[in-house]
Amino acid sequence: MLSRLDNLIVEFDSGLRTLLAQPRSLRAHPDATITEANLSREEKTLACALMRVNHSGEVCAQALYSGQAISARKPQTSAALKQAAVEETDHLAWCESRIKQLGGRTSVLNPFFYAGSFSLGLLAGALGERWNLGFVAETEKQVGVHLASHLEILPENDKKTRKIIEQMQVDEAAHAKQARDYGAAELPAPVNFLMRKVAKLMTTTSYYL
Repeated sequence: MLSRLDNLIVEFDSGLRTLLAQPRSLRAHPDATITEANLSREEKTLACALMRVNHSGEVCAQALYSGQAISARKPQTSAALKQAAVEETDHLAWCESRIKQLGGRTSVLNPFFYAGSFSLGLLAGALGERWNLGFVAETEKQVGVHLASHLEILPENDKKTRKIIEQMQVDEAAHAKQARDYGAAELPAPVNFLMRKVAKLMTTTSYYL
């Protein structure tokens, strides 16, 4: 069994790979069979900015779940968090691939997002299992709302980006349900409010940077 220090070293390596290496999806890309639409420059710019935001969100998710998995007290919870992180890696790969297709780039702020989210994950795990899972459930709930808002403003003919976001919605909802099934606590209103404000800061900055 790995010690806490060993786990930290493993997760540090995972963080470097998240930020510096080309992510690989274990599943087929949802948009793989969809033909590229004839998008205008403005439509490409919008879609790229939205996917850059989503990519940064997945960087945060990787960091959050890694921190939570290390500090989780039950093996079952740690395993569930690690599995969620694997699926988030798929999302990371899908987003990065789509950004490149659209001629864009990922956010320069991702290292800062990762560090902050990893620290939050460690704190969440230290608070106990129910609160740890509560952070997962609330995070995924907010991500679901965020993805739905992207679908509303995404160019209607951009079927490739739309398909990716729709599959991400399905996966995030499944993560939230799993957390609730495992006994996630309902987070206090002030904590939910703070999480929304932090998420707003991340999405606003990564949209442009």
